[in-house]
Amino acid sequence: MKALVTGASGFVGAAVARALLARGWETRCLVRVASNRRNLEGLRVEAVIGDLTDASSLDRALERCDALFHVAADYRLGVRDPSELYRANVDGTRNVLEAAQRAGVRRTVYTSSVATIGIPSDGTPGDEETPVRLEDMIGHYKRSKFLAEQVAREWTRTSGADVVIVNPSTPIGPGDVKPTPTGQIIVDAACGRTPAYVDTGLNVVHVDDVAQGHLLAFERGRAGEHYILGGDDLSLKTILGIIAELVGRRPPRIRLPHAIVMPIAYLAEGYSRVTGRPTRVTVESVRMSRKRMFFSSAKARRELAYRWRPPGEAFTDAIRWFRENGYLR
Repeated sequence: MKALVTGASGFVGAAVARALLARGWETRCLVRVASNRRNLEGLRVEAVIGDLTDASSLDRALERCDALFHVAADYRLGVRDPSELYRANVDGTRNVLEAAQRAGVRRTVYTSSVATIGIPSDGTPGDEETPVRLEDMIGHYKRSKFLAEQVAREWTRTSGADVVIVNPSTPIGPGDVKPTPTGQIIVDAACGRTPAYVDTGLNVVHVDDVAQGHLLAFERGRAGEHYILGGDDLSLKTILGIIAELVGRRPPRIRLPHAIVMPIAYLAEGYSRVTGRPTRVTVESVRMSRKRMFFSSAKARRELAYRWRPPGEAFTDAIRWFRENGYLR
């Protein structure tokens, strides 16, 4: 069996590639010319140059492939040019699904996000049946992923293609090269650069468990269905406490109200626009933090036999990787 993994040089995509190789799959990886291939070093994969906006490169990449794992996405918050997110996440998804049909790919697993899942107003975890609309999406990243998932759903309905959608929650673990916004939280906390916190929460899962969930979706998922691949719901205070304990620091004890953090975010974004330097505090991220992003993976557990390890193991592996690769200075 041969699979193409898009976004394989990235955090989740590389984990999916490793999982496929461990199962004995021939694994081809779509990479851009400028992609950082650090996550693919030492892996017996076939790297193919291409881009989600280049249909001919997608045709070449999918030639003789049995499966497509479309993991690639532009995951940035507070981006200056939102059109970049829509080109990569929405148009790119449409392009690769069309190419997969032309290539006769047996099944596609599309990586969406819990960003597209509704959050109940009563504080209970969201699931695949929680009502949600485009208007509920905060910021361009969430909107672009919501629209991309709609592309995948519509494509399945109209073309008859076999597409299974997975919605990872907040993956952490080894290989977070950029790092992702969540990975940056871990790095900052481990380095003692997080003196305070806001009242929010995340569903945390090991990136390798998410990768195994992708393979389970290919093997057992129902076409047209979507499955949350998550782990444990944790408050940000708890997350920072776990990180502090692992690195031998005191956890932050000051809770900042959102009303105080929001003006800081506006100032930080203004400074970023003037100086060209990226900011870690964005208006979009503060708006998102007003809700606890808690989710249930019961459907994936029930239908896919999906499982996840305790969050402490995920944080331990993430911090070890960041330390070994020089991030914790």
